[in-house]
Amino acid sequence: MSDIQINIHSKNYPAIGQASHHKAIKDFKLLLRSGEFVCLVGPSGCGKTTLLNIIADLDKDYEGEILVGFEQAQPKIGYVFQNPRLLPWRTVRENLELVLGSDQALVNIDHLLEVMQLTQSQHVYPERLSLGMSRRVSIIRAFAVDPDVLLMDEPFVSLDAPTARQVRELLLRLWQDRSHTVLFVTHDLREAIALADRLIFLSAAPMRVITEVTVPVPRADRGDEKAIEVFRQQLLNDYPEIKQLL
Repeated sequence: MSDIQINIHSKNYPAIGQASHHKAIKDFKLLLRSGEFVCLVGPSGCGKTTLLNIIADLDKDYEGEILVGFEQAQPKIGYVFQNPRLLPWRTVRENLELVLGSDQALVNIDHLLEVMQLTQSQHVYPERLSLGMSRRVSIIRAFAVDPDVLLMDEPFVSLDAPTARQVRELLLRLWQDRSHTVLFVTHDLREAIALADRLIFLSAAPMRVITEVTVPVPRADRGDEKAIEVFRQQLLNDYPEIKQLL
C-alpha cells in the first residue's frame, strides 16, 4: 500500500435562497500514511462526511486531487457508513459474498467472521441481528474487499458504551491483523484516543485542520480508561480550542 495525499482546493454547495454558495471545504490537505489509523474530530456539519464521500469517489463535484503514492488515482475504498445498509433479504454471509468476486476472497470470509465473533450468525438475516452485530457485519464487508483505505463514518454512534467498547476492540483486532489505512470519523475524544495513531481536529465550515496530534499512549495501554482520560485532559489543557469541537 502507498501513502495517500488528499488535496481539496474547494468544495461548495448551492445556498438555498442566496446568490452565493456555501463553502464546505477550502484548501484542505491531509496525508494518510500507509497502514495508519487516523481519526477526524470536528463539529457537526463541518464537512467530515463530505470529505469521506469525496475520497470514496461518491462526490465528484469538487476542485482538488487525490494522490496514491505520487500519482493521481482513485484508491480502492472500503466504506463503513453510520447505517449498516445490509440487504434484508440476504443472510449475513450472503451480504458479504455479494461484494466479493474471487474464490480466495470468499475463503477469507470465514476468518473475518471468526475475528468479529459472527461465525454462529452467518446464516441469520439482518432483522435478527442487534445493532452492534449489524455494525460488525458492515465492518467485515468493508475489510473484505482488501481496500487501500477504509473509511468509517461514526460507525459506533448510538451503541451503548459496553457494546461500543466490544466492537472497537474487535475492529482493532481486525485492523492489526490486516494493517489497512483507516480514516475514522468520531465526536467521541475518548474513542478517538483509544483507536488512533493520529488525531486530526477540524474547524467548522469551511473545514480546515486546526491541529493534529500523535497519540503517545501505547496500544497495550489503550484498554486502561485512566490512561485514556489522562491524555484526554492533557489535550484539552494544551489545546483549549478543541473543547468547542466536541
